[in-house]
Amino acid sequence: MTGHQTVTQARVGNNYFLKAVGAISTLAGWTSATMIVLAVAITCQMIFVRFVLNHSTIWQTEMVVYLVIAATLIGLPYVQRLRGHVNVDLIPLMLPRPVRFYLCILTLTISIAIIAVMFWYGAEFWHFAYERGWKSDTVWGVRLWIPYLSLPVGLGLLMLQLTADLVAVVLKIDLPFGLEDS
Repeated sequence: MTGHQTVTQARVGNNYFLKAVGAISTLAGWTSATMIVLAVAITCQMIFVRFVLNHSTIWQTEMVVYLVIAATLIGLPYVQRLRGHVNVDLIPLMLPRPVRFYLCILTLTISIAIIAVMFWYGAEFWHFAYERGWKSDTVWGVRLWIPYLSLPVGLGLLMLQLTADLVAVVLKIDLPFGLEDS
């Protein structure tokens, strides 16, 4: 074994909905990667300002925290598209194909329902911050609706990708759990 691992991404076939969701998830992945690179650059700038110029920093730490959290949430659909989340496929591997199919449908449906609840409360939380004009208690005083927007956006995009995965399995474009018959 060479240590090489292939990336198995969700199949889309010729379905325009699945292609569109795949493109949106890929864009979210690039956005997430850009946020991480930006957070690293800001961290380097912060280190330079503190230890070379001997000045205090005002906004850098808070911005890095917000960027990393947003990158995590907005990157969720891309990771789902690439099947990068931790999964245990011991049970699906032991099941016959028809049972595996129904287990996949059940799993995706429950996942969508859970993410829908998280999306609802995340959107509600974001809306409270926006309507009430919440600001951080730091010198920078950032309007909190801006970083909190990553909650409904990230969870909404994850829910969309999970729905696309469900559609792909139901239409037999993709295999349940991405597993070939052994």
